[in-house]
Amino acid sequence: MTVKLLDDLPDNVIGFEAIGEVDDDDYEDVILPAVERLLGDHDAVRILYVMGEDFDKYEADAMWEDTKMGMHYRGKWERIAVVTDHKGYQRSIKAFGFLMPGDVKVYPMAQLADAKAWIGS
Repeated sequence: MTVKLLDDLPDNVIGFEAIGEVDDDDYEDVILPAVERLLGDHDAVRILYVMGEDFDKYEADAMWEDTKMGMHYRGKWERIAVVTDHKGYQRSIKAFGFLMPGDVKVYPMAQLADAKAWIGS
């Protein structure tokens, strides 16, 4: 499994850490079930997504699953904090963040604590 759940977050926030290559199985086995559990208790989703130095890339099928999930739960995304030092992903998220539902912020790894504070506030 290349996506793991993060702990020590407020109960209205789910956190993920991407490791290696993220594929569609990660969405089906980890991400989507966590989003559905959160929506069982809350009206909106807040996500902390960490792509550290052990993260390599998203496979095309994972990007498609992300798009499908975003559209399926349209209107349910409140905040998304992406934490990464991968420059290409930072630029892409900043450039296309306006297309993403909810408020989106990108943080470098050194500001993980700031991302956690923002996503939980």
